[in-house]
Amino acid sequence: MGVPEVIALLLVVEIVLSARLPLKSDVSFSENYYVRWANDHTRMLNGGTEMQLVLDKASGAGFGSRSKYLFGHVSMKIKLVPNDSAGTVTAFYMSSETDKHDEIDFEFLGNVSGQPYIVQTNAFANGVGNREQRHYLWFDPTQDFHSYSILWNKQQIVFYVDDVPLRVHKNNEAIGIPFPKSQPMGIYSSLWNGDDWATRGGLEKINWDHAPFVAAYKGFSVDACAGGVESCSAPMGKWWEQEAFQSIDQEAKGQLQWVKDNYMIYDYCNDSKRFPTISAECGQF
Repeated sequence: MGVPEVIALLLVVEIVLSARLPLKSDVSFSENYYVRWANDHTRMLNGGTEMQLVLDKASGAGFGSRSKYLFGHVSMKIKLVPNDSAGTVTAFYMSSETDKHDEIDFEFLGNVSGQPYIVQTNAFANGVGNREQRHYLWFDPTQDFHSYSILWNKQQIVFYVDDVPLRVHKNNEAIGIPFPKSQPMGIYSSLWNGDDWATRGGLEKINWDHAPFVAAYKGFSVDACAGGVESCSAPMGKWWEQEAFQSIDQEAKGQLQWVKDNYMIYDYCNDSKRFPTISAECGQF
């Protein structure tokens, strides 16, 4: 193969990859987000490219996106509260914040020192959730920043941790299960006191002697469609609506199974006490 052919091949590969992979770039917090509550419990660092939420006995804090989005890829790099984090909840989620809201959740449930964090995920459609799954992580999320991402299109929602699929929530409208696809959602995060339920069902309370509790964030770029149904429903030109992202491939399925086999500790589909009649969607994953 001659030099021109090699160059042409490399260009094709670059085009294919650019069509399939989200662009990632770090931007300042203020470009896409603002502090929603307790500004005095936030810290801005490194020229606005990193921020911290602070929880003490007086208050937690939270921020949200300046726009609402309908489909796309949303990601955040988070370093969770270290050491004794029992009772704290760090949430990263999308929500339409309407009466019958749609919502896609990551909730990181703190623990006593030496015990692992639990990641709880959930998906709401038309105000109905009750789709909790819980996992441990395969690393210590307090020692460094890790990426937590949501891929959302009309066919599926995929929860990723460092590009490893943690969970897939499929569109099962064909069997009568509502799917979030018509309500634009904002992106939100908060650090708050959840010690009535978060750690061992509320048995472990926050030890305020260890306050303040701090969660750190960076990576504030957003790769999603800002707008409503009219502007965001057409798939042309949006990588997350391409065929490659309508389902996960075999490699991702293997990763998902590895996570399930080794790190899943709760699945609503297996909870016959809460749900004597298992939802029809449980057989569709």
